[in-house]
Amino acid sequence: MEKVIVVIGPTSVGKTKMGVALAKKFNREVISGDSMQIYKQMDIGTAKVTEEEKEGIIHHCVDILNSDETYSVHDFQQTVRKKITEIAQRGHVPIIVGGTGLYVDSLIYEIEYPEIKFDEEYRKKLEKEVEEEGLEKLYEKAKKIDPIAIQKISKTDKKRIQRVLEIYHAT
Repeated sequence: MEKVIVVIGPTSVGKTKMGVALAKKFNREVISGDSMQIYKQMDIGTAKVTEEEKEGIIHHCVDILNSDETYSVHDFQQTVRKKITEIAQRGHVPIIVGGTGLYVDSLIYEIEYPEIKFDEEYRKKLEKEVEEEGLEKLYEKAKKIDPIAIQKISKTDKKRIQRVLEIYHAT
């Protein structure tokens, strides 16, 4: 894999600002490593980089999907690897800024995640369960399936709770 610069750290420490400063200094491009900034209209709660904060620097993997579209670690790896190659071919070093630990780790450590096809009917069944029985019931199901993974997931994070159940169902 080509060389990349990675700027990671806890929330609100200035990763975006650092990424832009590095990109300006070294004539580089930024790739978002965040699993939520890829979604259009998800600006609140994601600390998504604004046009003003970009300071004219190209930012990849921001606002590329609608909120009803699915995106996995595998999808992220494929997208970012392609972007890294494209950026390197232009003679630039990509800067991955911030992000979701799992996503960034999958790139840095070259962890392979297989593409898993999800069962749309099962997804609809889970949605119906949430409507009828509440998210807490799904959380408890996921907790029985993968108690370690669920420790890192909020009881109100419907998308990630469902993802645990979907992966279990698919595999």
